[in-house]
Amino acid sequence: MTIATILQRLRGFRDQPWQHTTKILSWKLLHVANFLAALHALSYVGRISLMTGPSMLPTLANEGDWVVENCLFNPDKLQRGDLITFRSPLDRKRIVCKRVIGFPGDVICVDPTGVHAPSTEHVTVPKGHIWVMGDNAAYSRDSRQYGPVSMGLIQGKLYARIWPLENFTIFRNPTTYLDY
Repeated sequence: MTIATILQRLRGFRDQPWQHTTKILSWKLLHVANFLAALHALSYVGRISLMTGPSMLPTLANEGDWVVENCLFNPDKLQRGDLITFRSPLDRKRIVCKRVIGFPGDVICVDPTGVHAPSTEHVTVPKGHIWVMGDNAAYSRDSRQYGPVSMGLIQGKLYARIWPLENFTIFRNPTTYLDY
């Protein structure tokens, strides 16, 4: 719709009674408000997000991957290996994506790579927290730097990569367990 078309329609309102014009404008405004309210409500169910950064390579690209997040998940149903988004403990304005490694009570090797801490250092994940790591450990800022993450910071669980289409993926948990 061009500006000329909008102006032409507005001029047409001058010829009609004021009550009719008010009624039409009210209905249009109500439709816009309903649409915005629906968009806002849907953001609590799920959202489409753009992922950027090297920390989740090769699972997610450095840039350009669009994913669907499930925001109505039950945190008690999370499993090791799930991909989640959460508010960064270092900057609450940033939303980051990492893989769940450990749950409350788990004893976790702080840094299996040995870069940020000796590979012999272990920590017990406290109640109400989880341990997360990026898939690309060399370029990931995760629980190795900021420790256990409060479950209250979790925003969503990744469901699928929808763009680029050739890389469409429904994320399945790749974790396997070894019995000992």
